[in-house]
Amino acid sequence: MIPQERLQEIVDRFAYIEARLLETSAPDELARLGRDYAALKPVIAVIEEWRAAMNHLQAARDLHSDPEMAELAEEEIATLDERIPALEMKVRRALLPRDVADERPAILEIRPGTGGDEAALFVGDLYRMYLRYAEAHGWKAEVLSESPGEVGGFKEIVVAIRGKGAFARLKFESGVHRVQRVPQTESGGRTQTSAATFAVLPEAVDVEVEIDPADIRIDTMRASGAGGQHVNTTDSAVRITHLPSGIVVTSSEKSQHQNRARAMEVLRARLYDIERRNTVAERAATRKGQVGSGDRSERIRTYNFPQGRVTDHRIGLTLYKLDQIMAGDLDEVIEPLIEADEAARLAEMGG
Repeated sequence: MIPQERLQEIVDRFAYIEARLLETSAPDELARLGRDYAALKPVIAVIEEWRAAMNHLQAARDLHSDPEMAELAEEEIATLDERIPALEMKVRRALLPRDVADERPAILEIRPGTGGDEAALFVGDLYRMYLRYAEAHGWKAEVLSESPGEVGGFKEIVVAIRGKGAFARLKFESGVHRVQRVPQTESGGRTQTSAATFAVLPEAVDVEVEIDPADIRIDTMRASGAGGQHVNTTDSAVRITHLPSGIVVTSSEKSQHQNRARAMEVLRARLYDIERRNTVAERAATRKGQVGSGDRSERIRTYNFPQGRVTDHRIGLTLYKLDQIMAGDLDEVIEPLIEADEAARLAEMGG
């Protein structure tokens, strides 16, 4: 059953926002109300569609007692009985608690796990995979920090993916990605297993995460290029340590001012993500079968090159489309994860 009290709360809240938008001229309040209005408007549309169908059904049932209208009423009832369950599902989905970070840009942090140079190369492969996925969705990517590997790939790369709904589609990618393939350096042709850790953070804004200057230590370091004859050495690299949490963020681009801004952006994202995860964990404490915790230590996916296979271990999904997936065609993996999470949350609310 759809919770009628919850529906009425949403309708009343929307009516209040509409009225308040006409009354206030305060810029901050207008901005906040505008965001709430935009978020609730599609929910209200779904509720109104379902309510209209239920009213039509009741009217058709009332007409059924009239012999002259009985046949027409039966047709209407049959049509509505077929349509209403889908509308009820739309309402239940609209009532699911929203992750306030879903519409945010995402910050991706990719680092090698076990596997040495091969793991660093795999980090590079994953970075290019998500870059192509971002391009396919019309999102913009900006590298915030990178540390090249000795033989290629990366010891670490942090990139911002900016576009509407980026975090919503990428948030289930957090965890350990494992690769099984024959390394370029392996002369015996033996398959090796390596791994990379992947973290997806929602981008935070200043007003959400206040950082006390007394809580951070900023160090300037000497940064060097990737090696070879043309090694650029400067004092521009910045390392910021958040003392209460122990989080350390570095950035080593050319401009020290830019490095500080980028490092603070990543630090805010990490602190915001901690707060968000605590909220999500409380909400999901009693949920069974959720799509994984998003913990970066959880093994979530294996990319098997000899077999051309990709397996997501959380939902038991296996696709023999490795080439397409590595080329950025990730929707066949991401969509089932989103659907599995939605199904778990619907089950939690009795849907």
